[in-house]
Order: sequence, then structure tokens, then C-alpha cells
Amino acid sequence: MEKPSNLLLKLSRQLFADPAEQEKFVGALVHPQPFNPCILWRREKPATLPFEVEPPLPWQPAFVDRLSLGAKPGQHPLHDSGYFYCLDFSSVFAASSLLSISPPVNLVVDMCAAPGGKSLFAWKALQPQLLLSNEVIGKRTGMLISNLKRCQVQPAAVLSLDSQVLAEIIPQTAQVVTVDAPCSGQSLLAKGGKAPGCFHPVNLNKNANRQKRILANSAQIVAPKGYLAYMTCTYSPEENEGVCEWFLERFPQFQPVLVKHLAAYQSHLTAMPCYRIWPQYRLGAGAFTVLFKNTEEGRFQELPAGFFEGRRVTFI
Repeated sequence: MEKPSNLLLKLSRQLFADPAEQEKFVGALVHPQPFNPCILWRREKPATLPFEVEPPLPWQPAFVDRLSLGAKPGQHPLHDSGYFYCLDFSSVFAASSLLSISPPVNLVVDMCAAPGGKSLFAWKALQPQLLLSNEVIGKRTGMLISNLKRCQVQPAAVLSLDSQVLAEIIPQTAQVVTVDAPCSGQSLLAKGGKAPGCFHPVNLNKNANRQKRILANSAQIVAPKGYLAYMTCTYSPEENEGVCEWFLERFPQFQPVLVKHLAAYQSHLTAMPCYRIWPQYRLGAGAFTVLFKNTEEGRFQELPAGFFEGRRVTFI
């Protein structure tokens, strides 16, 4: 039996005042159990579903199904033909803040897009005129391109640019920007994976600083009256509520949006409207999500002429 580390125990006390809740949280990470598989339907669902489906939650979009434990949707022929995309239900929860935005929108920029699940969710939910899926880590763009092509996500383009570069060349262009931020990856433990050093303060600080930089750059791309969705798959407040508080202090034109369908998942760590699921409740390995609105007046800017020229870009 694996013994929880002192840093994990410290985090549990930081997150929960109730010792029983602390124990449940630690147990979910030290003794991980399988979660229900989940799929996002790219095309119309078949008349007869090929999988046993769990009852949907009240906020769950119609294009998402949670499947019975043990289902292997990735091995089904419909997967290879692009009918659906497999993802963790935590990702659905995090991306569901986008359901508060009325489609269609002109441009969605997914700043940290690989492997593609959040891009596909945004495309399906918001019907943008154009989806820009950006992934700064070049070796991850292959899987992103492959997934978007398999699911025929169009019109869309894949880029591999630093967030600062995008902020400089396409300011105030996108009505929606999503930041599924690189993080310490603590929820990997709840799925039986490894995340060395994920609770160490040095690692948390490094990730929080990186998230702040990406979020600050992303804010400059958001058009007046547009939206910025920030999400992670980790638990530490330093990477979640703490980053949001830092952001609001420096970008007061942005305000957090009340996401009514997620009200039951309000983070108990802050009064700010932001939302979490925890691994001990078995919906998914864990997620944090918040939706900011740019309150500035004005109109979005068009993508500059020749924006794609001379850049490494893949059109889907």
C-alpha cells in the first residue's frame, strides 16, 4: 500500500477543512480507480448507440456522452472515421464554461490546444467562423493536426507560436480565447499516472508563473466584450484561484462571469465565480475552470491581411 507524501497531505489540508474530506481526496490519488470513459460526438449520433451510456448530468451538452465503465470507444470503427473524440469528463466540465457564450462567434483562439479536445468542444459549441488551434510545443502539433483532421473540424488552422507573438500580431481579434494552461498535472495521479514533483512548491511556483504569462498574453487577443476561458487539470490553489486573483489585479477590464449551470461546483476556496470538480466524487480526475469577460467597449479587429503568409500553418 502506497503511503501519501507529506506534500500531498499538506495540500489536502490546504484544500479541505474537514478531515474526512481530506482523507477521501488523498485516497483518490493514492488508490486511483477507473473513471467512466467519455466521448464528444463530432457528427450526428447513430440511431442505435454503440455503447452503454450513463444518464446525463443536467448541464451536460447533448453532444457529449459518459459511457459505462470498461467501455473502449477508441477501439470502435466510428472513432477512426471521426464520428467522435475520446476525452476525460473533467475536460468536458472545464470546457463547459463556454456554453455560457451565445454562438456564433467570429474567431476562437485555443492557445494551448494539443491534443485537441478543447478545440473540438469550442468548435462544436460555438460554431466559430474560424478556429485557430495553437500549440507552442512543436512535437505536440502532430497529434493535434491528426485529431482535428480525423474529426473534420473546419474551418480551422493549426499554428505553433508563442503566446507573446500572437498577442503582438493579432490583438483584440478573437471573441473567445481559451487557455487550457500547462500545469503541475496533479490529476494524473487520480488516473493512475505519474507526475513527479507535482506537489513541490518550486514546481507549483514555476507553473503558476508560466500560466500568468500565457494568460496575460492571451488577454491581449480578446476583443472588446469577448471572453477568456482559463482552465487547468490540477488542484493547487496557486495555479488556479491564485492565478485568477493575480490576473484580475492586473487586467481590471476583465470580470469573472457567473456560469449558472456550474453553480453547484463553485470553488469553496474563493468568492470569485470559478468552478471545480474533485477526483473523490468520481465524475473525473479533477478540473478547474473560470470564464472572464472583457468589459471594454468597441469592436473586434479583423485578422491582419497576410497573417498566414510566411508562417508554418496547417489548414484543416
